Amino acid sequence: MPLSHRPTLTQYLIEQRRRFPGASGELNALILDVALAAKAIARAVKLGELGSAAPATPAAVNVQGEEQKPLDVLANEVFLCRNEGSGTLAGMASEEMEAPYPIPDSQPRGKYLLLFDPLDGSSNIDVNVSVGSIFSILRAPQDVVDSGRAPVEADFLQPGAAQVAAGYALYGPTTMLVLSVGHGTVGFTLHPDLGEFMLTHPDLQVPPDTREFAINASNSRFWEPPIKRYVDECLAGASGARGKDFNMRWIASLVAETHRILMRGGVFMYPRDRKEPARAGRLRLLYEANPVGFLIEQAGGRASTGLQPVLGVRPGALHQRIGLVFGSRHEVERIEQYHRDPSEAEPANPLFAERSLFRA
Repeated sequence: MPLSHRPTLTQYLIEQRRRFPGASGELNALILDVALAAKAIARAVKLGELGSAAPATPAAVNVQGEEQKPLDVLANEVFLCRNEGSGTLAGMASEEMEAPYPIPDSQPRGKYLLLFDPLDGSSNIDVNVSVGSIFSILRAPQDVVDSGRAPVEADFLQPGAAQVAAGYALYGPTTMLVLSVGHGTVGFTLHPDLGEFMLTHPDLQVPPDTREFAINASNSRFWEPPIKRYVDECLAGASGARGKDFNMRWIASLVAETHRILMRGGVFMYPRDRKEPARAGRLRLLYEANPVGFLIEQAGGRASTGLQPVLGVRPGALHQRIGLVFGSRHEVERIEQYHRDPSEAEPANPLFAERSLFRA
């Protein structure tokens, strides 16, 4: 399609708004503010060591217990500064902040909540691998809107199915914005000369079948039996139960993994395992798993914890972690089937079984 015929992000949002004649336009304004933040972060990422990002304090650690890179701090500040004065938000929540961020009293408040991971995959910055930003938009509870009070943690604890919009920005060879407002998943590419996001992928679809899977194989000794069974079958290739060869991928950047699957299919697994039994998984539910799940399902794929659809999980905490499996529908359904299979259940500890050494 000639460049002159490609809609910009603004034009696309205007067209989507026509579906709802009574819409106020606040959601469009919010998404455009997020896109502006993404442009600023893309520029900082592109400059790398040539940039002016101030170094984080020595051994700075965020609320997740993870070391903060200078660009983590910068990206978080960009999201806050670009969105706090828009009048569209009641509050924000970030991976980098322990508590929700209230809109300052000096600024007007709106009816939406914004959750974000300002720079996903930042551990890859030093080796120049693609990183990105992930965001999720929710409606603020009506009493927050009516009273004008600052939202508290409980106001953000909404299931992924309640998302109004979600997306990510990918900072790679090109800068892309992938978005869903609930009517499919679309992709925009940032034109470096015009400074505009142009629609380049109008109908992203995840194929139902695939020959690619992504998982961190270094954790294989901690996997639960259903995941081990699935991976073993894939590795067995054409001579095994699946009757076809698979390729294994692992980028260690959720945005990059998601983008690859949206472009050509595949299945991604970051499941719950026995490495840290107290944790339900590694990825954060509200600002990683939910927005990615929303995008994937709007593109015809499936997103699951392995046991249930991830968009149906009722959150219990702002930084709640969860296991995540997503991608080509038939592969995710197979993994869910393996989790339901009683033969794949974890063996009971004999010391505490009904007939054990400690029985009465």
